[in-house]
Amino acid sequence: MEKKKIKKKVSTAALILVLMLPIFALSQDGNLGNWLIYFGNKKINSKWNWHHEVQYRNYNAVGDLEQLLLRTGLGYNVSENNNNLLLGYGYIASENYVGDSNEKESVNEHRIYQQFITKQNYNRIGLQHRFRFEQRFVEADFKLRFRYFLGINLPLSKKEMIDKTIYFSAYNEIFLNTKNDVFDRNRLYNGIGFKLNHTVRFELGYMNQFFQVGNRDQINIMTFVNF
Repeated sequence: MEKKKIKKKVSTAALILVLMLPIFALSQDGNLGNWLIYFGNKKINSKWNWHHEVQYRNYNAVGDLEQLLLRTGLGYNVSENNNNLLLGYGYIASENYVGDSNEKESVNEHRIYQQFITKQNYNRIGLQHRFRFEQRFVEADFKLRFRYFLGINLPLSKKEMIDKTIYFSAYNEIFLNTKNDVFDRNRLYNGIGFKLNHTVRFELGYMNQFFQVGNRDQINIMTFVNF
């Protein structure tokens, strides 16, 4: 019985590695950065919720700020737990390198966004779709952007996503502008998470961003809090 459990864990680890290998291959020429992310969600009542998040993004492991993102929003459950509409605001402070030099320029962005999230479960797999439309005030420019996110969670250590469960997480998100160069970027992510209890879970993952020119790699460390 114990051998079967070990064999199952080894097979699961091998499957995860196989799933992640194509991403590592595609991103060999990228630069490795680090994102520290906190996602919070406060249930106000059965219909309303308050979303808030902080993302601290670095060009390298730590100490070379790329971007600080603060986002909040008020959501409404169209149906219990599965379909949520949200209106939100974000502030983004970026430190962008100028060309190939070591000099940086500061760019501030204020963002209004609307989103719709819908969730489904297929056997053990949790599936999430997120549609987001952004109105971006980037310094003196005004831009519009559409984003589509498709994510999955798969419990590994237990049959269901209950307390003290290790799980596999993956998502793909595409960003599309409304004019000029329509394709903005695409994010591809794989990670391992731990659901501590019904309130808190953690994730450690690898993400690759594909731009119009080039790509970048990120190690993501995330905390999710629902209260």
